[in-house]
Amino acid sequence: KSCQTGKISTAETAVQSHTRRDAGVQTDPSHDAVQGCQQEVQVDYTSLLLFLRRVEDAVIKELNENWKSRAFDGFEVNWTDQNETVLCLHALSYPEAQDQSLQVTGVSWNATGSVVACSYGRLDDGDWSTEKSYVCTWNLDRRGLNPQCPDLVVDVPSSVMCLAFHPSQPSLIAGGLFSGELVVWDTSRTEDPVVWRTGMTDDTHTDPVYQVNWLPDAQHRNHARLLSVSTDGKILVWREERDGRLALAEGFAVVAQQIPRSARMKKLTWGEAAVGVTSLSFSHFDPRVFVVGVEGGYSLKCSTAAETLALRQMGSSVPLRAPAELAFSPHAGPVYAVSCSPFHRQVLNLFLSCGTDGQVHLHSMLQTQPLVSLQLSKKYLFCVRWSPVRPLVFAAASGEGNFSLTGDVHLFDFEKSSQKPTLSIQQTAGEHPVYCLEFSVKQTRLLAAGDATGTVKVWQLSSDFTEQGPREMNHLEQLASEVAD
Repeated sequence: KSCQTGKISTAETAVQSHTRRDAGVQTDPSHDAVQGCQQEVQVDYTSLLLFLRRVEDAVIKELNENWKSRAFDGFEVNWTDQNETVLCLHALSYPEAQDQSLQVTGVSWNATGSVVACSYGRLDDGDWSTEKSYVCTWNLDRRGLNPQCPDLVVDVPSSVMCLAFHPSQPSLIAGGLFSGELVVWDTSRTEDPVVWRTGMTDDTHTDPVYQVNWLPDAQHRNHARLLSVSTDGKILVWREERDGRLALAEGFAVVAQQIPRSARMKKLTWGEAAVGVTSLSFSHFDPRVFVVGVEGGYSLKCSTAAETLALRQMGSSVPLRAPAELAFSPHAGPVYAVSCSPFHRQVLNLFLSCGTDGQVHLHSMLQTQPLVSLQLSKKYLFCVRWSPVRPLVFAAASGEGNFSLTGDVHLFDFEKSSQKPTLSIQQTAGEHPVYCLEFSVKQTRLLAAGDATGTVKVWQLSSDFTEQGPREMNHLEQLASEVAD
């Protein structure tokens, strides 16, 4: 009575055949076999427990022996599919900068590893530059990324020669200008991104700024200091002021007379002449130790703890100290980049340098002669960077290579060869040099490189260059000790 519809009648009214029977089978059914399959397997758990207790000590002993064994040193387990190719993921550019024939002078990754920034300027123009340039950023994780439309464009009245993202605050980026000024921008402020600047004072560099570094402030944890180097010979440390100014906190000056006489700097006039500083890299184990590259072709080991005053009076508001402690065997031309290893133990203290002679020198801070000299290019090498994840891998940027006429970004792996690049990647067509490159510390398979055409290419590295092999640190130590001996 409660049904919504009436009852449906069903009936079988037709079949294919009227009769049926079993015509044949492969084997006769066995009642015992079927019954055996259906029976549950009986386990004697008491006996199993006694067995496990009896062999426990022997199994643990063998496992410990295997753990200490070196029988499988050098064997890599392929847990995942290995990517053997290096791919260009993005070719980023700002058309307006390219229309002005501006070059990419610096690249930097932000603290999250998702944003890459570049500075535009000129590295082949020695005249005072007053034309405006740009700082551009791209968020590579953003959906619908347009490689020719940066997420942020900052207009700058002078060529930007270098830049560096803050190590922990993703929106802060510092730049050094051709005019000698330093500027800090906050990329989250689209209307007026400038938050600090040095302005033009007696403390400001009188030559272009070629590198900026963020330094932790020991007195104020929430603040950071900014370090700048210039070809005026000054290495300056700046602190933030509330009124938006960067004030000089301390400084150093590299002058010829303060460089150790063992260096025999024949190319420089002896005396109180400033030695142009082009690059700097801090030790990853001693925050007081850093290496600088200079125009005279030398790399110098320096210390922030130096107390000797530079002899030259430079009109600075703070005394400028002479930081140089040791001069290393020189390149045949100006040094353009230095890079301290983030992996070495204190016994080795390794760093790389490159310059206009097309060579990369592998140095220990404990001796003046290079451990290895590599002729990577027939032309200038503008940048060298140690891999953040592979102790035996580094990258170098050039205009042309010895081993590949189209190779502009050279990837070197000491594990495969101590004499030539493992891979040379063509970044640009023709003789347009690559000026700068940076590994991403967060997304370790990414490498950004900027060139003279105004393009930043983001390369995805293969697993060969990003997955550290067993005992790789020992291989590096062995290489250094063999060459040193």
